[in-house]
Amino acid sequence: MKTKNRQFFYLAVLLLSFCIGSVDISAQSKHFKNWEKGTSPEEIGKRVAENWLARSFEYESGKRKFVIYPEICAWYGALTVADETKNAPLKNNLINEFGRFMTPEGAEHISPAAHVDYSVFGVVPLEIFQQNKDKKYLDLGRGFADRQWSKTTDDGITAEARYWIDDMYMITAVQTQAYRATKDRKYLDRAAVTAAAYLAKLQQPNGLFFHAPDSQFYWGRGVGWFAAGMAELLTDLPKNHPQRATILKSYQTMMASLLKYQAPSGLWRQLVDKPESWEETSGTGMFTFAMVTGVKKGWLDEKTYGPAARKAWLALVREIDENGNVKNVCVGTNKGFSVQYYLDRERKTGDLHGQAPVLWTATALMR
Repeated sequence: MKTKNRQFFYLAVLLLSFCIGSVDISAQSKHFKNWEKGTSPEEIGKRVAENWLARSFEYESGKRKFVIYPEICAWYGALTVADETKNAPLKNNLINEFGRFMTPEGAEHISPAAHVDYSVFGVVPLEIFQQNKDKKYLDLGRGFADRQWSKTTDDGITAEARYWIDDMYMITAVQTQAYRATKDRKYLDRAAVTAAAYLAKLQQPNGLFFHAPDSQFYWGRGVGWFAAGMAELLTDLPKNHPQRATILKSYQTMMASLLKYQAPSGLWRQLVDKPESWEETSGTGMFTFAMVTGVKKGWLDEKTYGPAARKAWLALVREIDENGNVKNVCVGTNKGFSVQYYLDRERKTGDLHGQAPVLWTATALMR
């Protein structure tokens, strides 16, 4: 190649790269930037994280003996917000709060039960380790991930699996966090094999999920747990992983279905496919987290899903009161056997089921 032609070729490649990069930056700016005052993920994330920090644990009031999953999910979200915003005081306070559980007295409030709702506790020390590299947090958190696989079923997944859709966030979160902290691929393999097994059993042709095999309703937060879990897993799952294509296709099918069911307000409903159902924020937060992540990672078309994700975020922001509490959150819900059961569920303000996904979404928007 002659010198002038070679120079022209490299210049053309450089300009093309610049143009492609400019398109990406412009798309991000259009959909996930330029927030009005009081609506940015930085502002909302800080408010909701500080709201979590000001709370007491439920065991302190005698409501239960052990730390439970909504507390962990919100704590994890608050830690990621603090990290993304480089808010050292907030980060230090969130990490220092964990000190109580490193004492014999505090450890009594960490459940030893082999149950997904308690095993997810490991997510927080694993996140702390990733932020401060203190090995004692790694050892504690990795212990939960490994114990979860100490007993397995015939198909190679944890015996904690119940085939409830909630599981696919609880299991995925702790195993994926263990991978992020150690880079040991066995943790991703565990989460991926479990996700594929759950997809085969629970996902319907429209991409949504029944609450359980014998509870055939598209409950918003239940579907949201799976959406959020798949987004977490796909973020780290290698392109050549044997389960990735299946999980990605299932995720994309789900997102396409959710796009059709988004309410004009930007929220999704308590029962996703029932227009008479009330608009609910915890499921909406989980869908928004999954959709924002998909747009940013290139799994979803940004022109189609970017506006929907932005609309959902702004709808969530409108549901947050002056104290950082998310309104219209469905309370903890066992599997039900009628539409009316789900429609009659109590709505709460400030329930951690709703606080957590707002924090996850704030982080996803900032990443």
